[in-house]
Amino acid sequence: MPQSLLLTGLFILVTPVSPMALDPCSAYISLNEPWRNTDHQFDESQGTPLCDNHMDGEWYRFTGMAGDAMPTFCVPENHCGTHAPIWLNGSQPLESDGIVQRQACTSFKGNCCLWDTTVEVKACPGGYYVYRLSKPSVCFHVYCGHFYDICDEDCHGSCLGTSQCTCSPGTVLGPDGQTCFDENECEQDNGGCSEICVNLKHSYRCECGVGRVLRSDGKTCEDIKGCHNNNGGCSHSCLGSEKGYQCECPRGLVLADDNHTCQVPVVCKSNAIEVNVPRELVGGLELFLTNTSCRGVSNGTHVNIFFSLKTCGTVVNVVNDKIVASNLVTGLPKQTPGSSGDIIVRTSELLIPVTCEFPRLYTISEGYVPNLRSSPLEILGRSHGVFPFTLEIFKDHEFEEPYREALPSLKLRDSLFFGIEPLVHVSGLESLVESCFATPTSKVDEILKYYLIRDGCVSDDSVKQYSSRDHLAKHFQVPVFKFVGKDHKEVFLHCRVLVCGMLDTRSRCAQGCHQRVRRAAGEGENTAGLQSQILTGGPISIDWEH
Repeated sequence: MPQSLLLTGLFILVTPVSPMALDPCSAYISLNEPWRNTDHQFDESQGTPLCDNHMDGEWYRFTGMAGDAMPTFCVPENHCGTHAPIWLNGSQPLESDGIVQRQACTSFKGNCCLWDTTVEVKACPGGYYVYRLSKPSVCFHVYCGHFYDICDEDCHGSCLGTSQCTCSPGTVLGPDGQTCFDENECEQDNGGCSEICVNLKHSYRCECGVGRVLRSDGKTCEDIKGCHNNNGGCSHSCLGSEKGYQCECPRGLVLADDNHTCQVPVVCKSNAIEVNVPRELVGGLELFLTNTSCRGVSNGTHVNIFFSLKTCGTVVNVVNDKIVASNLVTGLPKQTPGSSGDIIVRTSELLIPVTCEFPRLYTISEGYVPNLRSSPLEILGRSHGVFPFTLEIFKDHEFEEPYREALPSLKLRDSLFFGIEPLVHVSGLESLVESCFATPTSKVDEILKYYLIRDGCVSDDSVKQYSSRDHLAKHFQVPVFKFVGKDHKEVFLHCRVLVCGMLDTRSRCAQGCHQRVRRAAGEGENTAGLQSQILTGGPISIDWEH
């Protein structure tokens, strides 16, 4: 007798209805502030640097004195009315391209892309562009605008009443036939650079990763051989030896994953971030986060800052294969007794970007039993963490009361109510259950398996999915089943959960059900290589004789 499952039940598909989306070319917010322009250099005597922390994923157009469009070249720091200007690392799209995604980079401390995020761009009829801009991860960040040159009109041949535009070297003619856009040399063969290509105004340059340096050709990178060359690439101390060299940090700081940069210790927990700044680094400053009501507390040797992913101005974004939570620690002079409480600071004396990275893809392997929350997924490192999910078994279709103290006793033809539950609820994120399959043992790679959900699609008609108010939680109902054969008295369930940004209309989560037969090479979002975390629990015995 072939191995199979005894299954009965009814499948009900609940499809949400979304309102018709407006064309962003006719529904946008104008950004016309003169200080946004790349020609506007920030002067500390003018006051506090500006920040675009009011933006929230709307569509915007640069107009008036702000400029014509976002610059597509690296903008030096202290321009656009702020410390850290944001520019578009990629060319402007054509009208026929529709809505495209581009990387937006933030310049600071000599790094043209110290922070980055993803924005959406659309070329509109009439020769202008609109941009979907998210809230910057930290302050002080501002999206820049730029005045592009109108080309010279030169007559070639007989002309016949028409004119042809030509642009200066380093620029190319835009689709409107009049505007000269900066030529992005990095889009052609990476500018010939072996590693990093940075587009500049009318030019470009090659750069190397940490611990590497450019050769004399200005394009090829090689390993730094010792401390004599650029301090070995170390941010602080470089110690040489016969076997090579190593970077060391001052007391209280730790080496980052690149083994060259010293950073403050950061602990990424599933629901919070903890930062420990050495007192020697703080001096007489008081530490704040983006939301200045969140302050550091001194324990004598360090100033500790503990904050939730949902508070203190923490910004959570989905970037490629990671979920990135960011904030900024700022050191300001302490208030003196008797002061009015209002302090005007012209420039920050201490800026520490804090970033925690979480994987987007999780594999939850568990029997049909509740997770007793005794062993959540472990923290991966100083600057990495996980959003733990659990597989809960609920007592009814309300999905409010899970089994906790005792394991449920389930028989065939009973209904099994289970859910993928996040232990951290973060706004702006949603999840997709890519697959759920059952096995008779706890092994994920068990040969004998049965899929309930596959490629985001319910593959068994007896599975019913319920809607949930939390976009990260997923709830299901399925009749209790067992694997055929007297030796198979237990059932384990394994689910793969992918986390995406809710605003990303082209993410894998937004695609929903995605049959393999329709998955062409290069189509949709590539989830290969995403990190998986495994959580294992015991089984439940199926009472199949009654």
